[in-house]
Amino acid sequence: MIKIAIDAGHGPNTQGKRCPDDSMREYHFNSVTARYIAAALVEYDGVEVRTSTFNDNEDVPINTRYKTANTWPADLFVSVHANAHGDSWNSANGIETLVDYRKPAQAVALANAVQRELIRATGLRDRGLQYRDDVGVLNYSNMTAILVECGFMTNREEAELLKSDAYRRKCAGAIVKGIVEFYGLKKKKGEEPDMSGQFKDVPAGHWAAGAISTAVDAGIIKGYADGTFKPEQPVTRAELAVIISRLLTK
Repeated sequence: MIKIAIDAGHGPNTQGKRCPDDSMREYHFNSVTARYIAAALVEYDGVEVRTSTFNDNEDVPINTRYKTANTWPADLFVSVHANAHGDSWNSANGIETLVDYRKPAQAVALANAVQRELIRATGLRDRGLQYRDDVGVLNYSNMTAILVECGFMTNREEAELLKSDAYRRKCAGAIVKGIVEFYGLKKKKGEEPDMSGQFKDVPAGHWAAGAISTAVDAGIIKGYADGTFKPEQPVTRAELAVIISRLLTK
């Protein structure tokens, strides 16, 4: 059994943790993405997941976050964040994963695996691993711990991504994939989880889940009445004509 604590960095009222125009608080991205990660991980054998380190109604102190995980005790602590550079719009961009260099080599290896999957899934700039000795949830947790920064909310383009449910699901899927591959986790028998949020035949690990979700949200494509998308089924010329027509009228 592997026990995983999923943390939504900061809280709903943390001062300064928001876009420069206050159009999104960091917690909005963190909490939704963290819950997507937790929902996907419980579908694997030998995994227990908790999200007790954050609260939608109040800010949970940093020391409470790592102490909660230590007391459980968790085997892995993953803290989800959106990055920022200053308090005004600027060009800082990309994704990075933080790790305490004093932790066992396993933490660094896992951080590399998750960072790799995030870059593959999003196509954003790879800022690599950041080795830190001043981040409480990393430094004072007793288990393997990583912190992911999934884009800059002070960058206009990346802020729009961070507000998007499709992007949040994409980041969650990438983080889950990194964890699953690193620990060699296996799915429980039965139906796979629907990380696209729309179709029962588009599981978390499907390579096109994020693109499908984006296209559906934009009204360009739709699924079938039975709740499936049939992602491997060829597109007919008539269906392609409908898709092109919708694109041209957007």
